[in-house]
Amino acid sequence: MLAIMAHSPHRVLTSYHRLAVSAAKAAGRLLGGFTGRELTVTYKGAVNLVTEADRQAERLITETIRKRYPHHIIIGEEGGETAPPLSSAAREPVWFVDPLDGTTNFAHGFPFYCVSIGVEIGGRVAVGVVYDPIRRELFSAIRDQGAFCNGRRLRVSSTETLDQSLLVTGFAYDVRTSRRNNLGHFSQFSLRCRGVRRTGSAALDLCYVADGRLDGFWEMNLCPWDTAAGSLIVEEAGGRMSGFGGAPYQLRVPELVASNGRIHEEMLGVLGLGDRIDPRMTGHAAQERV
Repeated sequence: MLAIMAHSPHRVLTSYHRLAVSAAKAAGRLLGGFTGRELTVTYKGAVNLVTEADRQAERLITETIRKRYPHHIIIGEEGGETAPPLSSAAREPVWFVDPLDGTTNFAHGFPFYCVSIGVEIGGRVAVGVVYDPIRRELFSAIRDQGAFCNGRRLRVSSTETLDQSLLVTGFAYDVRTSRRNNLGHFSQFSLRCRGVRRTGSAALDLCYVADGRLDGFWEMNLCPWDTAAGSLIVEEAGGRMSGFGGAPYQLRVPELVASNGRIHEEMLGVLGLGDRIDPRMTGHAAQERV
């Protein structure tokens, strides 16, 4: 596979991109078929849902990839293979598949969810596709070729300061039990920016940063399938990605900061305060501010 990439990288990546787009749209149509139906819901944790729609969509995507590339590695949220360590990721392309990012939204009929597919080659995400079947928005990127939504080129926002920014975040499924649960970061950012949103889909959050609809995103306890596609789309739209300490973003590190670049250092500064509740957001002090 590496030999093929060396001779025709553009053609190979275009082929992967087309397949990812086809699989994502097919999965989106499948998810749409569940609209109005009573779902069978099971639990992987107290608030971590999985539905029959998740499983069917992942099966469809996996079978689509396998027919074309039977030796590729497929890492899906609901099953599939174990993600290889970075040192061995170059043996074959790795497809990171989230068949339904926003399962809780989907199960409640809240219209904000998507299909996310990212392809990693040689330790770097080279193709990213995120499809929103509700709005029929296809976000995608091929490394070094830009990021697009339905053919329109994406650019991050030009917001200059954190105070003027609109941010987005999420909370992991262990928010009830973990001491490090992002509630402290949420309170710190809420007092320092124009607003913070919580949508329930990390993949779409990243795409919205890439499109300038949001200025920054942070979250912890993420999995590679949550961010593989969206991270490339942000990068190709001119955004910046890093860990909480500012180190370059790594797919297998479960924390991520994404921004338009202009507010990134300010975001890192807030994260450096720690995940503790700001006293101004609690009790009597909060009431005085209202």
